[in-house]
This record gives sequence, structure tokens and C-alpha cells, in this order.
Amino acid sequence: MIEIEHITKRYGDAAVVDNVSMVIEPRTMTVIVGTSGSGKTTLLRMINRLVEPTAGTIRLDGIDNRSVPGPELRRSIGYAIQGNGLFPHRTVAQNIGTVPKLLGWDAARIRARVEELMSLLQLDPVEFGPRYPHELSGGQQQRVGVARALAAEPNVLLMDEPFGALDPIIRTKAQEDLLAIQKRFGTTIVLVTHDMEEAVHLGDRIAVMDAGKLIQYATPAELLAKPATGFVETLVGASDRPFKLLSLGEVRDAVEPGNAEGEAIDADATQRDALAELLWSGRPAMPVTSDDGKLIGRVTVEELIKRAARPA
Repeated sequence: MIEIEHITKRYGDAAVVDNVSMVIEPRTMTVIVGTSGSGKTTLLRMINRLVEPTAGTIRLDGIDNRSVPGPELRRSIGYAIQGNGLFPHRTVAQNIGTVPKLLGWDAARIRARVEELMSLLQLDPVEFGPRYPHELSGGQQQRVGVARALAAEPNVLLMDEPFGALDPIIRTKAQEDLLAIQKRFGTTIVLVTHDMEEAVHLGDRIAVMDAGKLIQYATPAELLAKPATGFVETLVGASDRPFKLLSLGEVRDAVEPGNAEGEAIDADATQRDALAELLWSGRPAMPVTSDDGKLIGRVTVEELIKRAARPA
């Protein structure tokens, strides 16, 4: 758990982060969004004390982060940034093993952890371990950066615009990798982005910041359905909010009894995908099947549009 209480950071008379309080639950992913200069990166960096607060307290599992020396604190918290920050003169395996080596892990333990993470991120240890960063694609470098941040088995992973430099296809794959990692290790992740689509896709909760203040802190569904201010409403995008809402739900939650003509859709597909397919094919309804291919009902355009409507 990360407890942020009345955190403020001033540079001169300007408050870059202004009296922010929020609680990040264990084993969840919280995404901080906002425009450039909103204070989101500064807030993130105060968690691992790359930036020292002017006022307020941050506690990790009840322990004030100022009670631990900065270097020791940062070795216990994963940190991944845009552009990766990989050491160009070290191999992939050496990059990933950096923090475990600093912590005094033995060579066998480091090697096992490096191989585990590389395999998880679909980087063959034999093929990619001896390579240097300049020999990798942008997406591969990003995966190495995430692996390095996770190498010392941190309970907390901080990520600052980690996918910002990737092209859309690679970025989507990197997001799916991150969700798989979070599910497997139960890491508490705090991620900064300016991309609301990414925030909705990844976050258990989203924190919206503007001019250093926390404007709204809510689940993606609540944020989309009931934006707290006009600024939040603009940020989430009024025109495509219904589609973002549908992207949060699975087809199985909208299934009705009965059958329909044409190709079926999987129950674990998103409601957004189902509506897109129905509109594209011009059908009012389509059959829905379970993982084993059995028919479980149908989903209709009428029901999906109803679910996309703003709650009363």
C-alpha cells in the first residue's frame, strides 16, 4: 500500500504538486494522467525520493519513505522510464541484473531471475542475453527496461511514460506484457501517462492531475461515466467516451438468451469489439460462445448501446 498524505512540492513560490492525498491499494495498477506540467511526474518521483517533497508524507506499507536512505529505498522500488535508460556498455543480461548485483545476490540467483524475466517477456535468454541495447528494436529495449525494473522482486514498480516512444502496434503489445506481469507477480504499479486510452486500458484506478492538484481519483468506469469537472470531461474525450466505457466490459456481461445469425464472438471479448463487429456487419445481434466453443447466448446492438449510455 502507498499512502500519499498532503504532499506538496514547491519550487520558489510555484507549487508543482499542491496538497495531494491518495491511497494506492496493494497489487493494483494506478495510472496518473494530466497535461504537460500538471505535476504527475513530480508526484511519481516523490514516491522513490528522486524528488524530495516540500511538505507531506508518503508511506509504503506504513513506513515513512523518508525513514529509509534514498539509495536503499530506490533499490527496493522498480523504476522504468521512457527511453529505457539502459546502460549501452552492458549486455541485456547485465542490464537486467544491475540491481540484484548491487544488493549482493549470488551469481546463480541473478542468472535465474534474469532468465525468468526474459522468458516472461518473450526474449530468449540465449539469443538476447549477450546482446547490447543498440542491437535491439525499440520494443525489445522497452521490455529489457521493464525486466530490469522488476529484477530485484520489488513490491512497487514506478513507470514514467514507459511506452511513449513506441509505435502503436508495439505499444499495444507492451501494455499487454505489463498486464500479464502485474497479474503474475502482484506488483503494485504506479504509471504516468498523458494517454487517456492507455490509462483506461491499464488502470484499476486513475488519478487526474491539473496544475499540481488532484482533480479526480476513481475507477476508469466512474471517471468516464461521471467526470468531476469540465477539465476531466475534456481529458477523457466526450466524443468517444461511450466506446471507452464499452472497452471496460466483457461480452459475457451483456449476453441475452437466444441465438443469432452469422459468426459468433467470444464471451471474453470486449463489448466495444462486439459493437464494432455488429455495426460493421450490419447485424442487430450475434451469437456468443464460451472458451470451449459452446453457445451461451447472443449479444445485441440495442443492449450494447444501452450500456454505453451515460448513467442517470
